[in-house]
Amino acid sequence: MSLAWPASQLAQILTAGPPCEDERVSTAAPSRRPHLTAVLREEERVTPLELFFDLVFVLALTQCTALMAKEPTWAGLAKALIVLGVLWWSWGGYVWLTSLVDPEEGAVRIVMFAAMAAFLVTALCIPDAYDGSAVVFVGAYAAVRILHLMLFMVGSQEDRELRKSVVALAASSAVGVGLLLAGALAGGDAQIAIWAVALVLDLAGPYFFGVEGWKIMPEHFAERYQLIIIIALGESIVAIGIGAEGDVDAGVVAAAVIGTAVAAALWWLYFDVVAIVASRRLARAAPGREQNAMARDSYSYLHLPMVAGIVLVALGMKKTLAHVEDPLKLIPAVAMLGGIALYLLAHVAFRLREIHTLNRQRLLLAFVLLALIPLTIEVAALATVAAVAGLLAALIAYETRLYGERRNEVRHQLAREDVAQ
Repeated sequence: MSLAWPASQLAQILTAGPPCEDERVSTAAPSRRPHLTAVLREEERVTPLELFFDLVFVLALTQCTALMAKEPTWAGLAKALIVLGVLWWSWGGYVWLTSLVDPEEGAVRIVMFAAMAAFLVTALCIPDAYDGSAVVFVGAYAAVRILHLMLFMVGSQEDRELRKSVVALAASSAVGVGLLLAGALAGGDAQIAIWAVALVLDLAGPYFFGVEGWKIMPEHFAERYQLIIIIALGESIVAIGIGAEGDVDAGVVAAAVIGTAVAAALWWLYFDVVAIVASRRLARAAPGREQNAMARDSYSYLHLPMVAGIVLVALGMKKTLAHVEDPLKLIPAVAMLGGIALYLLAHVAFRLREIHTLNRQRLLLAFVLLALIPLTIEVAALATVAAVAGLLAALIAYETRLYGERRNEVRHQLAREDVAQ
C-alpha cells in the first residue's frame, strides 16, 4: 500500500491559506456551549462529590452542638434547633437536586463546589448567628439557596411540570430568606421568633405547591438520608472526644465506652431493619405524586427530628464526659434523654407513615425516658448514660426476639410487601 499522496492533492494542501473567519466560526460553533447545562442522573449510586459535599454538614452539626453548649438554656436549645432546621432544609434541597441531575458532570460540579463554600461560611457563623454574625449567616445561606435553585432551573429546562415546581420553590425560598434577613436585622428575642416562623413556612412550602412535578432516584435518595444519619451519629462520637478534657481516668474510659454503646444502639435501631424496609417502600412506590409524597414525609420531614435527637444526645454526652461523677444539670439531662426520646418518636412516626403500623415498644420507651429526666439530675452522669445504654440494649434484644424470622427475611431481601419490622 503506497503512502505517497497524489501530486495534485499535495499541491492543494501546501498552497491553501488559513481558513477564513466564516469557516472558523462555522467549524467551532457546534462544539460551543454558551449556556450552563446539566446531565440528568442515570445511576442510583451516591457519587464521591455528594459525599464530599456532605462533609460541610458535619461542621454544621458540630457548630449546633457548640451553640447549645455555649448557652445551655431553653433559649439556647431553641436557637440551635432552629438553625439546625434551617440548614437541614437547605441540605435536603441538594438531595432532591442531585437525585435529578448528575453533580459530577460539566459545570454543575463547579457550582456544587461554590455551594459547599457558601455552606461552610454559613456553618462557621452558627456560634454567633444570633449576635454579630447574623447578617453574614443569612447572606451565605441565601447563596446556598440561590445556587441550588439555579441548578434546578437548568435541570428542569425540558420538563414543564418540574419547572413549575421549581418556580414555586423559588417563591417559597425567597419568603424564607427574606424573613431570616428581617430577623437578623431585628436581633434579640424578635430574631428567634422571626427565624422560627421562617423555618415553619419553609418546611410548609411543599404542602402549598405540591409534589407532583419532582423527580427522584429512590435508592439514591434513601441512601443520602441514611448517610446523613451516620454523619449525625459521628457527631455524637466527636462529642465524646471533645467532652473528655483533662486526664483520661477510669470514669472517663467507662463513660466513653458506654457512650459508644449508646451511639451503636441508635445506629442499630435505624439500620438493622428500618432503613432497609423504608428504602424498599420508596423504590416500590409509584413514581410521581405517591413516591414524592413518601420521600417528602418520610425523609425530608421525619429524618429532621431523628438528626435533632442525635444532636441533643451529643450535647448530653459532651456534658457527661466533662464531669462523669456529677449529676447532669436539667438542660443536659433533657438533651440526653429527651434527644433519645425524640429519636424514637421519629421512628414511630416513620414506621406509621411507611407501613401504617405502630411500634408500641419504641413509643413506650420514649415516654419512659422522658419520665426519668427528674431522676437523672440526682444521680451521677455516668449512671444516667449506663441506664440509657441498658434500656436501649433491652429494646434491641426484645425486638430481635419478637421479629426473629421476619427480621432475617428483611435483612436477606426476602421480605414480602406487608412485612413489618
